[in-house]
Parts: sequence; structure tokens; C-alpha cells
Amino acid sequence: MAHVAIVGAGIAGLTAGVYARQSGFDATIFESHTIPGGASTSWRRKGYLFEGGMHWLTGSSPRTALNAVWNEIGALNPDVPIYNRDPFLVYEFEEQTICLYRDIDRLEAHLIDVAPEDEREIRRLTKDVRKFMKVDMPITDVKGVQTASKRAASPLSMLAMVPSMMRMPFYAGQTAGTFAERFSSPLLRTLFSGMVGEDMSAMGLAFTLATLASGDGGYPLGGSLAMAARIAETYQGLGGTIEYRCPVERVAVEDGRAVGLVVNGERRAFDAVIVTQDLRMAIDELFDPPLVEDWAQRLRANVSPILDTFVSLGIRADLSDVPESVGFPVSEPVFCGGQHHDNLAINNYAAYEGYAPEGCTALTLFLNGDTYDWWADRMADGTYAQEKQRLAEAVIAALAKKYQQIEGRVDVWDVATPLTYERYLHSYKGSWMSNMKPGEKMASYPSKPEGIAHVYFAGQRITAPGGLPTAAETARTAVQHLCKDEGVVFQGARR
Repeated sequence: MAHVAIVGAGIAGLTAGVYARQSGFDATIFESHTIPGGASTSWRRKGYLFEGGMHWLTGSSPRTALNAVWNEIGALNPDVPIYNRDPFLVYEFEEQTICLYRDIDRLEAHLIDVAPEDEREIRRLTKDVRKFMKVDMPITDVKGVQTASKRAASPLSMLAMVPSMMRMPFYAGQTAGTFAERFSSPLLRTLFSGMVGEDMSAMGLAFTLATLASGDGGYPLGGSLAMAARIAETYQGLGGTIEYRCPVERVAVEDGRAVGLVVNGERRAFDAVIVTQDLRMAIDELFDPPLVEDWAQRLRANVSPILDTFVSLGIRADLSDVPESVGFPVSEPVFCGGQHHDNLAINNYAAYEGYAPEGCTALTLFLNGDTYDWWADRMADGTYAQEKQRLAEAVIAALAKKYQQIEGRVDVWDVATPLTYERYLHSYKGSWMSNMKPGEKMASYPSKPEGIAHVYFAGQRITAPGGLPTAAETARTAVQHLCKDEGVVFQGARR
């Protein structure tokens, strides 16, 4: 049976490994880091666990098609509790508080109570969300592949999605920030512009609300790294191997086909290669010469990376009385990477067992913005560490004004900039997702190059905006292409 090399042990690489082994291929995953997961990760500092990837999971609900994939690869199982926080998000503004409840009827009534002047727009939004609740990401098979169990979207499910498709252009054609301007309430404008990022397509906002309202979007207890570890365990239990501290330098190509990899200066022979490293980086760095096919040129020109600076705090206090996800304005803007932030939003893990020592709390927050060049300049001039500390101190001061129990009780802080993401993920500009530009068709790139045989691509960069579902789905597709090319039956169930 063919021996397959997989570049990267993120969710896409691990998923590809599981499906490859289930389908009978020998498989070896090469990972530059010391742990699996890629962007789906977390880390410990002085007894605190900081969630650095997943904050909610599409496909956590058994009613979704994607849930079957998560179970097939071992990411979820009946023994993994799913926590559906409600309200999903709280925003506090002056003397007002707004809650994003999962129940769409409750949410509608609450929003109207908070902002009666916007009742018409609120009812229009919630009417659309009810339509989008019927949309489920279908899991389909590659045309022509033999499968042990066929997957296809049912005609009835497709028919149920027709009303939502009629409304999609309205949201796809504008940013979340532009959509938010339809509301008179400053509270609603702030909430809707910042919920998914004001420069993101409003589709992201509408579908986030629909995902939550449908009962999906839960958080598997243990979080990102635990989920990645479960997939890695499934893969290794099937006989697959992972070689850590093994950055891949190049895909070896001869006579128009991949014949292996160059790893740590050593050429390793393989029959096929699945590349799950950030595709924007891979097309330039893993091929000599770089890929120049039309789709690769489009990717270079059009990829719109989402970047964040990530601040984590270990607090020597029990913050169980603070909402689990809460946003609020700050009296003094927080400066980060050349940008000023008038609002902060924190994730509070006080209710989660194992995230902090007894009586303590782990907090995290993202500061969105393309700050890559600014941080790169700070690295170049030697002030990088100093600026990370200054940012941490500014965030701590802002939070202490809001929550007095934080004052003087910070045990540990950690700042991850886009340069941090770049170092650990080897991702384009340190980004971990791609922006969906308003008015543009969803960018999608092929699972196979045109000019090189036995190479397959997977990962979140294949289809914007990316994320965990895209990583898993594209990995499944890549293995199906491999099966089709090798005349092998694709096995999509755990054995």
C-alpha cells in the first residue's frame, strides 16, 4: 500500500492521517512543533491553562453533518461533554447590558427591550436568522471516488435551505460594520460591528447567530489541545506515526510527480504527499520553483489574513461572577501594534475545571488588527519584549478599572503577537483565518495542483474564512482524491 507523507499535525493534518489510515495507507505526519494541534492549541503558564484556539465548535451538535466527521476522526465522542454557554456573549455599555441568548425568540424579545427604536431591524434580522438555522454544512464525496458509505446532501435538506439562499446576498454584500449602521442604538451598533470583526462579511455575523440558535457552537470541555490530542490518539491507534521537531523544507518532485519530502536536510521517499501547512506559505516555500498556476496566483493576490494579538492573564481571584464572554468600552483606549482599541472583550474560564489553581481564574482576550509589520519593526529595533509588557500592563490596568478584584492579583501574563503565531504555525503574516471580503464569491482553491501529480492540499486556507470545519472537511476531500487516484475505497468510519 502507498506510503503517504503529511505536512503538519494541525487539525487538517491529523484528520488526513486518520482517514488515510482508515483507508489502508501507510502514513507519517511531520510536525515542526513538539505537540499536535497547530492553531487548535492551548498552553500552561504557572498553573494556568490558556485557550489559544477554539472558543466554540461548529459541528458540536449531533444534528449536524459535520458532527459525524468529528466522531469519525475521534475529535468528539459520547464521553466528551459539550458546554453550550448561554448567554453566548454579554456586552456592557454604561448602565445597559445586552445578552446574546441562544434561543432566538428570547434574543429577539431581549434586543427589542434593550433597543425598542430598532424593533423593525431586529425583527428583520431574527427572521433571517431563523432561515439560516436550516443551513447545514453538507459533507459530500469527491466525484468518482469509491466509498464504503456514500455521503450526499438530501434533496429535502437542500430544499429547506432555499429561503436562506435568497437572503445570503444581502449579508454577503456588506461588512458587519456597515450592517451595524442600520441600527440606531449605539449599543447594538457596537455589538454587531464587533461580534465577528467590523471588516468581516456580515454573513459571518448572521451565521454565527444561526449556529448558536440551532443548538450548535458548543465548547468541548478540555478545549483545543485536548481535541487535537484525541484525534492524534485515534491516528496513532490506527498505526499512524507523527515525527515532531521535523520541519519540512521542500516537497521533492521528479518528472512532474511528488516522490517525497526533504526534512531536516534529509530526503525521505514517499508515494504521495498531503500538504496541510498554510497554503499561502506552502506554494512559495515547499516547492522549487514556487507554484505559478492560475489558482496559486489568485491566492497570492487575494488572501486576506485575519490577525490578532492575544493576551492571557492568570488572576489570583475567583471571577465566577463575571460573564464567561463579555465586552465593554474602556475609558482610555488600549494601544496595540499602532492601533487604539476603545472596546475590550474577555473570555473568562472561571467555571471551567482545570484552567486555574483553586480560587483563581484564567482570562484571555483578542485584539484584532493587522499589526504584523508594527510588531516586526519592534522585533528589529529590540523593543519587542518591552512593547509586549507595556501592552499587558495596559490591558491589566483597563480590566482592573472594570473589575476591582483584579487589582494587584495578576499571577502571570502572556502576550502572543502575529509574530508568535508565525513562529509556531508558520502561517502567512501570523494569521490563523482568512477574511471573507464583502461582495466577493467565497474564495476556494483546489485540492490538487494541475502540474504535479501525487500532491494534495488541505487546511483552513483552502476556503475562506477557514477555521476548524474547513480544516477537517478539506482533509477528508484530499484523502478522497488520493483514494480515487490509487483506486482505493475510502473508509469514513472508525474501525
